Amino acid sequence: MVCSKGVLESLRRRARIMTDGFNSCRNVVCNFTEGAMYSFPQIRLPPKAIEAAKSAGKVADVFYCLKLLEATGISTVPGSGFGQKEGVFHLRTTILPAEEDMPAIMESFKKFNDEFMEQYEDHKGYSRM
Repeated sequence: MVCSKGVLESLRRRARIMTDGFNSCRNVVCNFTEGAMYSFPQIRLPPKAIEAAKSAGKVADVFYCLKLLEATGISTVPGSGFGQKEGVFHLRTTILPAEEDMPAIMESFKKFNDEFMEQYEDHKGYSRM
């Protein structure tokens, strides 16, 4: 029982690191992952990113996830595979990486996300959230 309690406590800490990391990013909102191995942050994609995705023949969240993978090696699953609402974008990621790796993973995600948003935001009226 002690071993499983330690594992559960580590999963909770990893979930907190991930949730806090996502919520520190521009245009990203994430609820705390309670009792699951996955996190589902909502990504508010700027209109220019949605247009770029269409031009590339991709759904917007697929475009984002592929750019994230290319830039960081972080593998996520686009929310469009789960039947999300029209115009709302999510991704699914796991909280299973080693606890000591989580801060660096979230730092890499934040760097990518901030650069992505900077590239595609329309600073003439698009809200940073």
